[in-house]
Amino acid sequence: MKKYLLKHPLLLTFTKLRGNPRACVYTEPLWGLSMNLCLPYATVYMLTFGMSDVEVGIISSIYMFSQMIFAFLSGAIIDKMGRRLSTAIFDFIAWSIPCLIWASSQGFWFFVIAALLNGTMKITQVSWDCLLVEDAPKDIITHLYSWVLIFTNLSAIFAPISSILVAKLTLAPAIRILYINAFVIMTIKILILYKMSTETAVGKVRRKATSEMSWGEMLSGYKSAFKKILNSRGTIFAILISILVEIVVMLGTTFWQIIASRRIGVPDTLLPIFPMAKSILSIILFFTVIAHIKQSKMKWPLYGGFVSSIIGCLLLISIKEVNLWGYIILSLSLIFEALGAAVLATLRESLVAIHVDSAERSGIMALLQTAVMLVSVPFGYIGGLLSDISRVLPFVLSIALLLLGILVTAIYYKAETVIKRV
Repeated sequence: MKKYLLKHPLLLTFTKLRGNPRACVYTEPLWGLSMNLCLPYATVYMLTFGMSDVEVGIISSIYMFSQMIFAFLSGAIIDKMGRRLSTAIFDFIAWSIPCLIWASSQGFWFFVIAALLNGTMKITQVSWDCLLVEDAPKDIITHLYSWVLIFTNLSAIFAPISSILVAKLTLAPAIRILYINAFVIMTIKILILYKMSTETAVGKVRRKATSEMSWGEMLSGYKSAFKKILNSRGTIFAILISILVEIVVMLGTTFWQIIASRRIGVPDTLLPIFPMAKSILSIILFFTVIAHIKQSKMKWPLYGGFVSSIIGCLLLISIKEVNLWGYIILSLSLIFEALGAAVLATLRESLVAIHVDSAERSGIMALLQTAVMLVSVPFGYIGGLLSDISRVLPFVLSIALLLLGILVTAIYYKAETVIKRV
């Protein structure tokens, strides 16, 4: 057993991490100790202020809109400021400050302001991604993203803290405390990552090249990145998969708590338990299933991820009340959802990292994130309208999007086979 663990590909990658990849991966557990303690209650927390499902959906769309704007600006900003400094500054704006707003929230407009600031996380998503992969060997990229997701899921260990606080203090006061905790931990994470990291080689080149350029000149430079996207079938495919997965994740994150709490009847104190189980299962899957996915063979894992997510949604919407059978089906739903989400999240990031031109990474990533957000923006509001009609409908929409993902994957790999034969 010990020899097997020592030879496990994920563990080998982890022990050999150096430089920026190590800084990014090693600080990721702090995310689980902060934001992930709040997320299981985020939507239900909004409902405690008397907000409707539609208003929750509007907040989600505002968040997506803010992400779209900052995604477009991200390439120019991080080339000008550098990957390392951009990550530090905008992580504080995107996470630390909104945590204080959420902690002191009194209703709808507090969440609007927090959502607008939180949208700047698209800048750090690009800058942190560059910091993670630009100096890393290309053959370990899938493993890097696996470790990032593993550490994100480690928050499951601390999920009972949320349940205990909610049981003792009731929901709103408990979540306020958790948001204050998130402010402290996220700020510590930002400082440690900045201290442990250095500017990437590509980042140094881009900062020097753009030092004398105006913002207008830098944004006009997106033309080159746009042309490279259009000339790369792999990048276009990665963008399409990213869009579909992003929307499905957003719908699940926003409306799972609502369907579980308001339709199925899961008590508030038990809400974190199911994401905890999902996270633990996801970690197991990373070491067993996902660790053995080859970067050169992603077609069937993509199919598997989409199908597993569809099964999870079907099981979830079949539950009508809380009883023993209902909890069994909900647990099965989470198993399939965990497998699908883990596979799709890893492959989505890997597809982008593999197909994006390294010399134009920041520009291409900015345009990619803009495209993802541009398409995703209406779906928060659409999901809210659907949930207002019936709380199963957002997940019916997710099933349709997942089926579309299967179709896109089939078309791409069929064309790849034809090209190889020619």
